Amino acid sequence: MSTPQVQVKDHRALRFLTAGSVDDGKSTLIGRLLFDSRAILADQLDTLEKRAAGAPIDLSLLTDGLEAEREQGITIDVAYRYFATRQRKFIIADAPGHEQYTRNMVTAAAGSDAAVVLVDITKLDTHASPMPLLAQTRRHALLAHLLRVPSIVFAVNKLDAVSDPAQAFAATKTALLAFAQQAGIAVAGVIPVSALRGDNVTQPLAADWYDGPSLLQLLEALPALQERKDGDLLIPVQYVSREGEGTGNQPRTLYGRVAHGRVKAGDTVQVFPSNQTAVVAEVRLAGDVADVVEAGQSAGVVLDRQLDVSRGDWIATPSTIHETQRFSATLAWLDTEPAVVGRKYWVRHGNRWVQARITAIESRLDIHTLEATEAHQLAVNEIGHVIVETQQALPVEAYESNRVGGSLIIVDPATNRTSGALLVNERSPS
Repeated sequence: MSTPQVQVKDHRALRFLTAGSVDDGKSTLIGRLLFDSRAILADQLDTLEKRAAGAPIDLSLLTDGLEAEREQGITIDVAYRYFATRQRKFIIADAPGHEQYTRNMVTAAAGSDAAVVLVDITKLDTHASPMPLLAQTRRHALLAHLLRVPSIVFAVNKLDAVSDPAQAFAATKTALLAFAQQAGIAVAGVIPVSALRGDNVTQPLAADWYDGPSLLQLLEALPALQERKDGDLLIPVQYVSREGEGTGNQPRTLYGRVAHGRVKAGDTVQVFPSNQTAVVAEVRLAGDVADVVEAGQSAGVVLDRQLDVSRGDWIATPSTIHETQRFSATLAWLDTEPAVVGRKYWVRHGNRWVQARITAIESRLDIHTLEATEAHQLAVNEIGHVIVETQQALPVEAYESNRVGGSLIIVDPATNRTSGALLVNERSPS
């Protein structure tokens, strides 16, 4: 049976992560993509062959680079790999599957264009009705959805290890789509694969029960993240550079990645938190003077007059920043110490650090039923709806409309651990 080709419309590099439960085969899948696309250096291949000592090479070792990962057979840190086909370039993030390292998965999801959530079909009772999914499969899919990863793909792995792959895949696909519909997740595809054997990873599956694309064909066709280039300007200032030497009126360049909108010479802008306005005298891109710099690019902004601007400030279209000290948010908690009401934390918004506290935990999401339940604290890996108050006003936006202005991280002041990720729902809730 011939497999239909997927038309490639977007040739920009695709950033995607692999996620799922422990031992679902994420690292092996990435190793298979690298191996089949000839993205492995000769010395890497030689090392794998020597380690295998005549047995089939372990492709997971291409991403599991830490010795602790090899000893335990699990992924601990996020490993980034790069490869390319004739159609486009790819940046892959191999995220850990163990619950202890969920924070690493959240890091990998931030800024990703797609998420490939692996489902180990050997761990599921494909004859059960309804068929239960693993908790980490549900959690990682929900986190990717909450973090606004545009395309979510389920890769049903290890089909070579089941006696009736057609029945097993059909049952798993039904369960995944039912879960996605209940959670409001738009699924870009459900793909059967065998990462170990290479079935339907880069080459189409030769089976009469599946006529869809291979995983690589689907990835080649997925759109890259579109930044919001129209509308109001928003830039978090990351670095301030003074030009020239000596004394006198020396221009300063304000550097930051444009969150949304565009900036060009002649634009009137406003700086937060001082709320002073100025006119853009010059914009720079990669060190050179540019006509315009758009969302997704890093800009150097020179103003027509000296203002007190430092790292953590924001540059925006005048009268578009609405600061607040109180907002509601979805909180993904990542620390072993539970999130509790009233305790002070550090939060980072853009490049600004302020103190904050959780004033209310309104609910906790049950990942099995997807219902909001009453909660007084959030344990590690739990997701909840909270109210946050900050010591200083921040120009937060709804995460749904802006991932930069609508996201914050929480850090424990005692341990300096990254404790949670906040996704703003609305400012100043009643």
